[in-house]
Amino acid sequence: MTILSLGFILLAGLFAGKLIRRLKAPVVTAYLILGVVIGPSAFNLVSESIINASGLISNMVLGLIAFSIGQNFSLSRFKKIGSPIIWISILAALTPWILVTVGLVTFGSQPFFIALLFGAISSATAPAATMMVVKEYKARGSFTDTLLGVVAIDDAWCLIIFAVSFAVAKSFAFHEPSNVFLCKAVTRSILEILLAFLLGGSLALILSFLSRFVNTPSDLLIYTLGFIFLNTGISIYFNFSVLLANMFLAAVLVNMHDVSFKFFDSLRHIDSPLYLLFFVLAGANLQVPLLKTLGLLGLFYILFRSIGKALGAYLAGVIAGLPTRMKKFMGLALMPQAGVALGVALVAKAEFPELGDVIFSTIVATTVFYEILGPICTKFSLYKAGEI
Repeated sequence: MTILSLGFILLAGLFAGKLIRRLKAPVVTAYLILGVVIGPSAFNLVSESIINASGLISNMVLGLIAFSIGQNFSLSRFKKIGSPIIWISILAALTPWILVTVGLVTFGSQPFFIALLFGAISSATAPAATMMVVKEYKARGSFTDTLLGVVAIDDAWCLIIFAVSFAVAKSFAFHEPSNVFLCKAVTRSILEILLAFLLGGSLALILSFLSRFVNTPSDLLIYTLGFIFLNTGISIYFNFSVLLANMFLAAVLVNMHDVSFKFFDSLRHIDSPLYLLFFVLAGANLQVPLLKTLGLLGLFYILFRSIGKALGAYLAGVIAGLPTRMKKFMGLALMPQAGVALGVALVAKAEFPELGDVIFSTIVATTVFYEILGPICTKFSLYKAGEI
C-alpha cells in the first residue's frame, strides 16, 4: 500500500499541478490542496504508512531547500544586496512580533505572555513554499535575490525572538526570575546557531576537499546528496536547526569553491518529485477540521501578522533606499508560514499545558490558511516586481 500510495501521489500531483497552472496559481498550492483532499481530513486515499513517513521526507526536502537557498549567500552577491536583506529580515520579523502581541492583548483579550508567544511565532516564514514558487516561475532579479536572502535568515531571527519571548512568557506564567531564565534561553539560542554554523562549515570544507575525486555527473549527484543528508542527520541527532545547518553548508561552499555551482546544478534533476511529495504530505497532515476552531483569535493573528510583515518590509525598504516595487511587494511575498512556526508552537504547547493547546491549534489552523494562500501572494509579488 505504501508504494501504491507513492505512485498515486506522484501522478495525482503531476496532473493537479497542470490543472492549477491553467488558473494562473502556483503549483505548490495544488500540491497542498491535493494533500488535504487525499489525506485523513477528507477522503483518506493514502496509506497510513506514507503519512507516517512524512517526517523523514520533510527533513530530507528541508535539507535540500535550505541548501538551495544558501547558495544566495555569496559575498559578491551580498555586496550588492546585503544591507537590504539584513534590514528586511530584521524588521519583517520584529514588526509582526510587536503588532501581534499588542493586537492580541488589546483586541483578542489574551494574557500578555500568551500574546507574546503568538507574536514570536508570527515572525517565522516558510522557505520551502517561497523557494518552490521562485523555481516554478524561474523568477530572477534583485527582488528575487533579496527575497531568497530574507527567507534564508528569517527563521534564525524567529528562533532568537522566540527564545526571548519564551523566557519572558515563562517568567510571567510561573513567576520565575526572568533575567536568569532569559539569559539561559538567549544563550542556548545563540549557541544553537553557532553550532549549526560550525557543523555546516566543517562539512563544506570536507565536501570541497574530497570533490576532486568525484568526476561524473551521477557521482556528483550522489556525493552532494550524501553530504546534505549527513548534515541533516547530524543536525537532527544533536537538535540543531536543519535549515540553518544546510544553509551554512551551502553558504560556506559557495564562497570558497570556484565551481560550487556544479553541486547545486546536480540536484535539479531530482528535486521536483521530492518537492511534490513534501507539499502533498504537508497538506495531508494539515488538520482541516481545526479551521472551525479558528475564531476571532486566529483571524486577529492573521490580520496583525499580515500587516506586520507588509509594514516591516516597507519600513526596511525606506531605510535601505530600495525601489518602490520592493517596498510595496516584499512583505506580501513573505506571507507563507509553516514548519518553524509549527515547531516552536509545539514547544509552547509542551511548556504551557493549560493554554498550549490554544496556541498550537490556532497556529495549525492559520498554517492551513497561509500555506494555501501564501504561495499565491508570493507569486503575485514576483509578478508585480517584473521578475517572472
